[in-house]
Amino acid sequence: MGLSRICRILGTTRQAYYQYWWQQETLSVEHSLVIREVMNLRKDHRHMGTRKVYELLQPFLIEHSIKMGRDALFELLGREKLLIKRYKRRISTTDLFHLYRKFPNMIKGMVVGRPNQLWVSDITYWRIKKGFLYISFITDAYSRKIVGYNVAENLLSIETVKALKMAIENAERTGTLYHHSDRGLQYCSNEYLRVLEENDIQVSMTQTSDPRDNAIAERVNGIIKNEYLCSYQVDNLKDGKEVLDFVIMLYNEERPHMSLGNLCPPTVHAEKLKTEQLWRNYYQKKSSIVNTFQDREEAVKLFQDND
Repeated sequence: MGLSRICRILGTTRQAYYQYWWQQETLSVEHSLVIREVMNLRKDHRHMGTRKVYELLQPFLIEHSIKMGRDALFELLGREKLLIKRYKRRISTTDLFHLYRKFPNMIKGMVVGRPNQLWVSDITYWRIKKGFLYISFITDAYSRKIVGYNVAENLLSIETVKALKMAIENAERTGTLYHHSDRGLQYCSNEYLRVLEENDIQVSMTQTSDPRDNAIAERVNGIIKNEYLCSYQVDNLKDGKEVLDFVIMLYNEERPHMSLGNLCPPTVHAEKLKTEQLWRNYYQKKSSIVNTFQDREEAVKLFQDND
């Protein structure tokens, strides 16, 4: 059957027929270019979510005159099985059964308006080939910048103090500073509280085991572990320190943060910028969309690659 007859049957012209296949070929080339660039971006950020990738893709898309929205990128990465799956935390690093003094929650309802007004802290684990390493983080709640951290082979208080001292050494104080954490033994220990008192830092602690009471710190733990550390296999503490230094650099200086209007923490921290939280409207929208799905499993697959 000739092409002219096919076009008559389909009710189209030869020109429209050729134009369609030319567009399909162009689209295929563009998709290949985008996939290649996504893989390039994920060489270091191996588990970065699609929204972050889409933000970093913008200069590339403009340079190559490729028109692609975020939903189209989700669809493309879904077809190529490049969406990111999330993993749940299984090991607790918090010992609440101790006799040290516990402090009240001093930050409930606080509106953070500047860097070094509120630091949030938490400890997480890192599974390596021969056991576990334990990482202490101090994060500035305003800029989301990790200002202090330490990795060790144990959960002793002295190791957690090292992260605190790093944060203090690099801080530019302009007013009252609060330190918020859970009520774990490390944060209630005499060594840790002494450093806080010597530097005139106010102590605040969660009152329940609800992770939402220290949500920023919990979020940082999840990002570092599930987007970065899970991609590395290390044998010992020395190698772990080198990897962690590199990962913290990626998190602080390269990864866009939706909670900061897709800016990076050092920029917000140094310039004291007021930013817009982009994720809030997204999650509200996501909730309404999920409620319209007849097949909830389909909804879970669609949104498995989140922030």
